[in-house]
Amino acid sequence: MDRKLEWLTRFGAVCGVLFGLSLGVPGTIEAFTGETAATSFIVGLGVAGFGIPALIAFHLRQADASGRFGVVAAAVNIIGLGLFAGASFTYNVVLFFVEPDVFDAVADGPSMWAILGGGATFIIGTLLFGVSMARTGVLPRPAAVGYTITLVLLALLGRLPDTLFSSANHVAACVSLIFLSRSVWRASSNPVNRSPVPAV
Repeated sequence: MDRKLEWLTRFGAVCGVLFGLSLGVPGTIEAFTGETAATSFIVGLGVAGFGIPALIAFHLRQADASGRFGVVAAAVNIIGLGLFAGASFTYNVVLFFVEPDVFDAVADGPSMWAILGGGATFIIGTLLFGVSMARTGVLPRPAAVGYTITLVLLALLGRLPDTLFSSANHVAACVSLIFLSRSVWRASSNPVNRSPVPAV
């Protein structure tokens, strides 16, 4: 692997761990306290700051084996995660701290359509990229399945009141992201010796 790509992949692996912790630690705390200003702030910053570098690292790890489908899946997931990260940052770091009438005005305005569209793109991209990871088998399949399910649920449960189930989903997402990142880190200096998956 090229040294620059190796550095980028390892950087993404570290970001993946931080992304996971920014979900898992607040999720654990919220199981006992409910959503707080501090946990909301951490989730918003974590998704926005660490999600995309982690996703790029996951794609680079399996790029040689995933074919054209993997490229398309990663592209849709990166775009969707960028949109979802923006929505998560806006909600958790900005709207969480405003008066209810201001929040309601934003929620009833055109911004909500952009947020819904971004969430739909994120869900589609996550499903596609999850299928890509499961197909190639380069990254651990249980972690890839966990990534897919928990991140889709993260988007679907985002507007609902926090429950023990949503907290458990945050923790499960954390575990999946850390295992994927660990696999990327350990293999970042070794090329993937797999034949490409037939393009579809």
